[in-house]
Parts: sequence; C-alpha cells; structure tokens
Amino acid sequence: MKTNVFLIRLFSLLFMSLCFHSAAQEKSTRPNFIFYLADDQDQLDYGAYGNPKVHTPALDQLAMDGMRFNNFYTSQSICAPSRSQIFTGMYPVKNGCMANHLPVKKDLKTVIDYLSVEGYEVVLAGKSHVKPNSVFKWTQYFGSVNHRYLPLDAIDTYLSSVNKPFCLFVTSDYPHGPYPKDGNYTKNDIYPLPYSGSNVPNYKPGYYQNIKSDNSQLEAVLEMVNSYGLKKNSVFVYASDHGISGKWGVSEQGLRIPFVVRWPGVVEPGSTSQTLLSLVDILPTFLDIISAEIPKDIDGKSFYKTLKGDESKVNDYVFSLATRQNIQSCKIFPSRAVRGMRYKFIRNYNSFEVYESNLGNNTVVNSFIKIGAESFPNVPYEELYDLQTDPFQKNNIIKIHKYKNIKEQLSHVLHKWMLSQNDILISNKMPLIKPTLHPLDRNSKWNKVSKENLHALKAENYIKSHY
Repeated sequence: MKTNVFLIRLFSLLFMSLCFHSAAQEKSTRPNFIFYLADDQDQLDYGAYGNPKVHTPALDQLAMDGMRFNNFYTSQSICAPSRSQIFTGMYPVKNGCMANHLPVKKDLKTVIDYLSVEGYEVVLAGKSHVKPNSVFKWTQYFGSVNHRYLPLDAIDTYLSSVNKPFCLFVTSDYPHGPYPKDGNYTKNDIYPLPYSGSNVPNYKPGYYQNIKSDNSQLEAVLEMVNSYGLKKNSVFVYASDHGISGKWGVSEQGLRIPFVVRWPGVVEPGSTSQTLLSLVDILPTFLDIISAEIPKDIDGKSFYKTLKGDESKVNDYVFSLATRQNIQSCKIFPSRAVRGMRYKFIRNYNSFEVYESNLGNNTVVNSFIKIGAESFPNVPYEELYDLQTDPFQKNNIIKIHKYKNIKEQLSHVLHKWMLSQNDILISNKMPLIKPTLHPLDRNSKWNKVSKENLHALKAENYIKSHY
C-alpha cells in the first residue's frame, strides 16, 4: 500500500514538473532555437531535394512542416570553417578559421556571447570541431558518445528540464565517414546525381547507411521537442555543413547546402525559398528574431523577413573560398569565388596557367607551389558559369566574349570582398598556412613527399598567423 502511495506521489510530481516546464516555455515571448547540423551530406541526397532512394523521412517531414531553402550556401566546403561561420556570423578569413582544424581569432564574440546577454542558454551537443575553448564557452557542452553518436540521453535530460529561452546546437558526426561495409545498400541502390555521372564511388553504399542512421537521430530529437511541449515556441533549423561531393573546393555541390526551417505560426508549412543566403546570415537572423542588436562588424544579414514569406533580396552575392591546405591531401591551391543570382565567377590563384608568377626566391617553397599547380592540371585560372542554364558548373564560359562585362563586374565584386576580409591573398604572393594537422612536407597515407622536400619547410616559410 505504501509503495502504491509512493508511486502515485512520484508520478504526480513528475507530471507537475512537466506541466511547469511546458507552461514556462509557452509563456516565453522569445522563441527557442534548435539547430540540427549534419556532416558531409550533399543537398541532393535528401528526399525533400529530389532523391527518391535515400532514407530521410524525418527531414522530408520537417520540410513539409516548414520552409525549404534552395539557394543556401556555406562559404567553405569543409567542417570547421562552416561551423565558424554559423557561430560568428563572419566569413572564415575574417574569423580566422580559413582552413580545416584552425581556431578562430581569440578576441571574437560568438553566438554564445550575443545570446547569453539576452538571457539565453547556448548549448552544444555532439561534434564540436571549433576552437579555442576560451572563445567557445558554451553554457553546457555534451560531447559525442564514443566519438560518433549524438548524446541523446543528455539532450533529453536538458530538454526535459530547461525553463528559460535556449539555443541548442545538435551537431551530428553523420553521415561523415567511416562508412560501414555491411549495410542495407549496394551500388545498385544509389541515386545518380547530375554531377556524378554513371560511376558510383565505393563509399556511397556506406554513406547512404550513415544517412539512414542520422535520420534516426533526427527523429529522436524531434520526438523530444514534441514530447516536452517545445515545438510551438521553437525555431527548428536543419542544415548540413557542406556537401561530400564537392568537399575542399568551390563547386556548387560542395557549397550549396540543404537548409530547412520549421517555426509554427510564422513559417508557412510546405513553403520554399530561392533567396540567396549564407551560413554567416544565421547569427544576425537569430538576433533579429529576438529584437537584439546586430553587430556591425559581422558579415551576415538577417533573413527574418524571408522566414515570414518575403522573397525580396537579402544578399546580392555570396562568397566562397578554398585553401586545400591543412587537409589530408594537402596542396597549395587557393581559390576564391563569388556568385550572384545567376552567374558565378571563380579565380584559382595557383592554376598551372599562372603558377610561375607565384614563384619566389625560396626553392623549397617554389617546389610546393609547383606541386600544387600540377595536382590540378585541368583547372583554369578563371572560371565563369551561368547557373541558370548550368547549375552544376559543367560549361566554363569565361572565354566567350559576350560575357566579358559580367566577368569583369564579378571580378571587381570579388576583389572588393577580399579587401574587406583582409584576405591573405591580397598581402601575400602565394601564402603557406601554418599547419596544425597535415603538413605539406610530411608523408602520410594521403600525401607523398619527395626525399628532398621531406621536413624541408621552416617556420619562416609560413605566413604570420593568429594561433
């Protein structure tokens, strides 16, 4: 009998706690922000974006309940730089994380600082991949489980008890490799993408399996949001940091990302947007939504009006870059790009066409500059694409005379942006970035170095860095 009374009281307390939690959230005039970020997934590898074979029902339903963005971009198709844009509202050269595994500058403010002063908790759950800790002082941080899985129990505990406005970043390690060899997919199950041709890469079946696993994690998070009464008063954002097919470069398949927002009562269910946007625009949008001041020194612009159905322009252009340094197959091959609503211009600063002009007096540095150029022999110095007729950059129109004015105009816009970013290519002939993980002059399973170049680079050969 005593046991029954104890259980009744326990369930009553739990019920009252949940009711209080739900009521506290319902009374809040400011919405919560929940941002789910996948890792290494192409925009076209979702059902909502036209792939009928991939298993993404959770995201597909989210798109039906909210707004799907078709022209949303990261400025760099690699993990850490993408995250740095989300958290700082700045492009990677300005914030410091211009190559993978690099820290942002130590004096920066982030989404944590801006939302904390507005009374928000700012929490990270899952993959971090941003440094330094002195900048990223999360209210709470729940690391990935076994370096692989989302900490779903910790997320559940947090969502069940939080009673103030919060911003929760749920950052998955999926579908990033390693890829399982035994799964539900074979090469015959892979949907051919317009930029891949008929050849199916060996990793794709395992990649599809990882996508399916990540869908299960997303389902679990969405169920938590629903069960704790958080759906109505939460801006739920889903994105991938970049596409796997164009990783490390400036192609459309690497830079254009899936982006979906659900916000009941504000975002129209089943809607789409063609507005040109970038990951740097997320921070100012969050601040705009809660009527907080948007810092003048960040790069992003608010797209709050887009969420409310206004399709007027936010950005005239979005910008992108690639370094190809401090990655596994590291090379000296920097690129910069700009796109407007229709045309995209790319400049590859160490193209084989021009690499000799990048050579200096140091023979060792010259050797690595030459290696970088020779690694991409068919990539021209400049590229121009009409994305309206050629959305996957297959037909370079840079040499067609009638596009000369477009090329010159975009070249001017790109140069102006690089100046605003204090780009390393403005003040350095062909800069070598100080490595933190993958030195140019070390052998690895991804990178083979000649005997004369092995351990040949000195500290003074690298540009001055903030880290």
